[in-house]
Amino acid sequence: MNAISIRQLEVFVGIATLGTVRACAAQIHLSQPAASMALAELEKQLDSPLFERTPGRMQLTSRGKQLLPHAREILERLREMQSQQEERELRGEIRIGASNTVGNYLIGDLVGSFVRQHPRVSLHVSVDNTANIISQLLEHRCDIACVEGPVNHPQLETWIWREDALVVCAAPDHPLATRTTLHKQDFAGMNWIMRERGSASRALTEQALNTLPGGHVLMELGQVEAIKQAVIAGLGLACLPQAATLDAVANQRLRILDTPFLDLKRRLSLVLHKERYRSQVLSAFAQHLHNPPAGSSSPEN
Repeated sequence: MNAISIRQLEVFVGIATLGTVRACAAQIHLSQPAASMALAELEKQLDSPLFERTPGRMQLTSRGKQLLPHAREILERLREMQSQQEERELRGEIRIGASNTVGNYLIGDLVGSFVRQHPRVSLHVSVDNTANIISQLLEHRCDIACVEGPVNHPQLETWIWREDALVVCAAPDHPLATRTTLHKQDFAGMNWIMRERGSASRALTEQALNTLPGGHVLMELGQVEAIKQAVIAGLGLACLPQAATLDAVANQRLRILDTPFLDLKRRLSLVLHKERYRSQVLSAFAQHLHNPPAGSSSPEN
């Protein structure tokens, strides 16, 4: 068998990450035919197809999924060798998967101080619900994840980043928003606006609502901002991340209801694949989140 080239591995990893030969070729400054040929040669040398060709996207085969973390490790070790020869400053890239709350409202807390310390590191953040982000991590499409709710999977390593909570919100003129004291029975028959299934916020909201008298799920929306606007418009109640409500509450367009009888506390978790090679850049980022510098937000351990 001929030696596998670095270019072939770059093409393989690029297609696995971006989903198409065209996108990969553009990223690594290669013509599309040359990228296709490099992949074909690699598959021939390995005597196994690495992708299933589907319209619009290339999907990894089981063999491709098995080889992807090893190919990434080889490329990252080579980059580390080169960077050690060139300079001591940390450089590289990290692909971060973030759940909606983290990606939309806490991304500065997550990466801000690290970016300031290591300006040569490139961060790529994808935002989705927790279930999809965990799927990306398991398929090695992201390097590290920060998500809501518990994650239990034998291939994943998890630790707590920080404590968080949802709050019950209503429009200022909603009947419940005008009451000084609320009880569980006050929520009977209320309309609720929910996140989509697969969201950790949805799961926690459902657990809380199971302790209240029956209500109605008026609609499901895939984004926190869309839910917030629906609540402001008076369409119903919702459980929202507290960080997402600050501006609307300050502008008196939204009101947080006092519900001490509901347990809406949760933890935001950092997750790594156990088989993922911990490059210098990824290790530094994980260590930074374990031990943030003075003056930044500290995770709860």
